[in-house]
Amino acid sequence: QVQLVESGGQLVQAGGSLRLSCVVSGLTFSSYTVGWFRQAPGEEREFVAAVRWSNLNTYYADSVKGRFTISRDNAKNTVYLQMNTLKPEDTAVYYCAARLGYNVYASKNEYNYWGQGTQVTVSS
Repeated sequence: QVQLVESGGQLVQAGGSLRLSCVVSGLTFSSYTVGWFRQAPGEEREFVAAVRWSNLNTYYADSVKGRFTISRDNAKNTVYLQMNTLKPEDTAVYYCAARLGYNVYASKNEYNYWGQGTQVTVSS
């Protein structure tokens, strides 16, 4: 059974930092591209970042480039999202997702497995 479990979301002030974690089980982790998405109330789920099996290949939405860093530890089956200089507009439920293969897609429809999400709230 495939499981993705996110953690690390909380209330933080604007300008602060958070690190989200996503622990993946039930699949061959190194064969999957893993991404982070987010969804604010009343909005579509949007791409945030993704990482291929090697940390040398990372991709970001323009809105988070330079502030967020995605990384993965294949030995721990874990993907991280380091979020710095947070803004109120970063408030959302953050989801991690996995897709088999080495291609990166920004479309949520390309991902096979999803976690339950973790809430990030940034106060102004």
